[in-house]
Amino acid sequence: MSMTSSGRLRAAVVGGGIGGLSAANALRRRGVEVTVFEQARALGEVGAGVFIYPNSLRQLERMGFAEALAAVGARVGPGSEYCRVDGTVVGPILTTDSSGWNGMYGMHRADLLNVLASALPASSIRTDHRCVGFEQDDAVARLCFANGASAEADIVIAADGIQSALQRYVLAPQPPEYSGVRAYRGLIAREKLPEWRKEAHQVWMGDGKHFMVFPVRSGTLLNYVGFVPTMTETVESWSAPGDRDELAASFRGWDPRVTALLEKVETCFWWGLYDRRPLASWANGRLALLGDAAHAMLPHLGQGANQAIEDGVALAVLLEKSGPADVPAALKRYENLRRVRTDVVQAEARQNGLRYDSRYANLEQRDREIKNAAEFRKWLYDYDVEKATADALGTN
Repeated sequence: MSMTSSGRLRAAVVGGGIGGLSAANALRRRGVEVTVFEQARALGEVGAGVFIYPNSLRQLERMGFAEALAAVGARVGPGSEYCRVDGTVVGPILTTDSSGWNGMYGMHRADLLNVLASALPASSIRTDHRCVGFEQDDAVARLCFANGASAEADIVIAADGIQSALQRYVLAPQPPEYSGVRAYRGLIAREKLPEWRKEAHQVWMGDGKHFMVFPVRSGTLLNYVGFVPTMTETVESWSAPGDRDELAASFRGWDPRVTALLEKVETCFWWGLYDRRPLASWANGRLALLGDAAHAMLPHLGQGANQAIEDGVALAVLLEKSGPADVPAALKRYENLRRVRTDVVQAEARQNGLRYDSRYANLEQRDREIKNAAEFRKWLYDYDVEKATADALGTN
């Protein structure tokens, strides 16, 4: 894989998750030829929910996904609230940007992945390709895979998650930091809870733990997550079986809406929550980190996937008019532009987790901060990464 006779840049994206596939779509839209390399034998995401917020939804809609997302997503809007343990309402959850036009969806991860993959040529996705080596020179980057295959590209994008195999080619490895929290998650048919508010994202905040629910898959399923402290470091996994009785016991005595839902849970999964302090660098020559490989963050703003989507759009804008010789400079520009934003989002995700888990001596202070969170979320949601990147290039 190298520059084609057409003169178009060739990009190799390592990782076929939401970040990698959204980057591939953004790059193709800007004329870059893309091949995605995924280590699994088939593309797929374990059944957990993800939010698509206004800041990334507008980007996906510009890529042509508006109709497909509307078909499989669940609109989140009226009735979304922050509550105390007993159900007392603390304040509303902001679900649109300042214009009120761009809203948000609750999505099943597998549904979102299918939407993104369906827009790419089948020939551009290579499964069963686990990357085990990287090298580069002034002219090209080279990848080696565990199956014996190799590839060349003008640019390599590491979208391979918090345990990135390529991160070590950018900087010395830094272990992720464990948050001390285990998250139980699962899906439940909404028909089992017919009284549930149709479009509501609800968060209950208690002593050292919190619980949230939001709709996915056109509103037919409810995605729930219970965040519980644990002293035992837990693997960063999406598929470890959880103990439903342990989950239910963790929220015994909470708002009847929470306990009624948990009574109907049959199976659940758990994963450990990790993030990283901001990395010293995201790029080295023709290699750039994207998404969790660059800025792993806790899920307490729901921005992990959304920031990865922003990363891909920024890269696409920066590379659209670049030739092979321009790639290293373009990637440094990408790092400098994006980290100004993601450093803030990483830090705020940590702080928001403390709010949700009531790690405050004064809950009134916590509640005030929760109510004031709308201002921060406006900053998050109103941001247009495509425009901001073009402005930075002076092309708008």
